[in-house]
Amino acid sequence: MNFHNKTVIITGAANGIGEMIARGYAKEGARVVLADIDEEKGKRLEEELKKESLEAYFKKTDVTQETDIQHLMSFAVERCKTIDILINNAGVMCTVSPYELTVDEWDRVLQTNLRGTFLCAREAARYIKENPKGGSIVNISSTRATMSEPNTEAYAASKGGISALTHALAVSFSQDYITVNSISPGWIETKDEISLREVDHQQHLSNRVGTPKDIVKACFYLTDEDNQFVTGTDLVVDGGMTRKMIYAD
Repeated sequence: MNFHNKTVIITGAANGIGEMIARGYAKEGARVVLADIDEEKGKRLEEELKKESLEAYFKKTDVTQETDIQHLMSFAVERCKTIDILINNAGVMCTVSPYELTVDEWDRVLQTNLRGTFLCAREAARYIKENPKGGSIVNISSTRATMSEPNTEAYAASKGGISALTHALAVSFSQDYITVNSISPGWIETKDEISLREVDHQQHLSNRVGTPKDIVKACFYLTDEDNQFVTGTDLVVDGGMTRKMIYAD
């Protein structure tokens, strides 16, 4: 894999999985454009990467706003000349009983997670298609697209939509040599790994809970320009949890 001189935009880059993805690409020599609504943390990450002599640019972005997304893409091209890779990671969670879930709460999740993913992909593709070798888009979905816990209807709907949107975009963008794939993370611990119990690890076939680095490696694979034969697919990264049958004792 060679990401030197590649421009990578990561949405939701200021925290958690997005932050690790940004750090990963930067350390591989890419020019990373950090997009997030959290200006304080986004700028802090930009400064940290620059102190390591890595190329990073932060742009405050609300992915529910079409104009913000358009400005993000223009910003990336102004700073980096091209856009090669987009990682659609921005997302929000809402855990509310379906009896109490408001229309505003529903719309916030769908507009951020699903509409934001579509708009970012569309606007980035306008530039990516100008590259002689095309480029890649990766949408972060979730295993919750196919399985659920109670009171996660809006989130599950948004992630199911992302998985479906992915293969649709892959077909539409194929003529422009743009691959579009999604990643469905399972349990990825982004906070305090020390608090995890042994039973948490053992319920995975991998015998451990996932880390953001597992998602970074999946992004690397799907955006490697030598992997253009992989498109329109959803890569489940969950330690085998969704393949394990569970029976009550």
